[in-house]
Amino acid sequence: MTQEKTPRSKKFITFCLILNIGLSLSIVLLNKTVYTYYGFPNMTMTCIHFIFTSVGMFICRLLGVFTPKTLPILNMIPVALTFCGFVVLTNLSLQTNTVGTYQLVKSMTTPCIIVLQTYIYGRTFSLPVKLTLIPITAGVFLNSCFDLRFNVVGIMYASGGVLVTSMYQVFVAEKQKEFNINSMQLLYYQAPLSAVAVAIMLLVGATGVVAFAINLSIFWVIGIMAYTHFRLQEQKVEQQVVFSEPATEKLMDVEEAVQENKS
Repeated sequence: MTQEKTPRSKKFITFCLILNIGLSLSIVLLNKTVYTYYGFPNMTMTCIHFIFTSVGMFICRLLGVFTPKTLPILNMIPVALTFCGFVVLTNLSLQTNTVGTYQLVKSMTTPCIIVLQTYIYGRTFSLPVKLTLIPITAGVFLNSCFDLRFNVVGIMYASGGVLVTSMYQVFVAEKQKEFNINSMQLLYYQAPLSAVAVAIMLLVGATGVVAFAINLSIFWVIGIMAYTHFRLQEQKVEQQVVFSEPATEKLMDVEEAVQENKS
C-alpha cells in the first residue's frame, strides 16, 4: 500500500504545481487585458478578488475541505494588511510595466525573503544558496536598464510589491508555525480581513474626493453669487432633499430680504 501511495502523492504535487503555474499566468494575462483595454480601477479589482476568495473559502468550509481553527484577529491584521499591499502593488506593477518586466522583477522576491529572514529572524543560509542570488539580481538589473518601455513609476510599484510580497510570505510562514495551522485555515481568516481593509480604503478615498469637490464647488458658486444667498439656497436644499422637509417661512423671509437689499 505504501508503494502505491507514494507515486500518487508525487503526481498530485506535480499536478498542483502545474495548475498553480497555469492559473498564475492566466490571472496575469486577464488582469493586464482588463487594465489595458478597459481601464478597470486597480483597488476595485483587488477588492473583488478578496471578496471572491472569501466566498470561495466559505464554500470550501461548508464542503468539508478544511476544518476552521479559531485564531486571534489582532495577530491576523499584519498578514491581512501585507496581503492587501502585495496584491495592490503587484497589480499596479502589472498595470504600468510590460508583462515581461513585471514577471522578471517578481523574481526578486526570493532574495528579499532571504534578506528578511536573515536579518529579522536570524535564519542562516548556505553559501551556494546566497551565490544564486547574484545572477537573479544581475538579470533583473540588466533588464530594467535596457527595457524599451522602462518607467520610474512602474519600477517603484514593482519594488514596493517585491518588498511587501516578501514580508507577506514571511508572515504567512511564521503564523503557520506559530498557530500550527495550514494555508487554508490561515486564508479563511485573512481574505475577509483583507477585503474589509481594501473596502475601507476605497471608502476613505471616496470621501476625500467628495470633500475636495465640495470645497472646490463652494469657491465656484461664491464667485457667481453672493455668499449669503448661496448659504440660504444650500439650507433650502438640505431641508427639502436631505430631511424631506419644506423650506421654513423664516428662511423664505430672509431670502426675500436679501433679494430686496441686492435690488
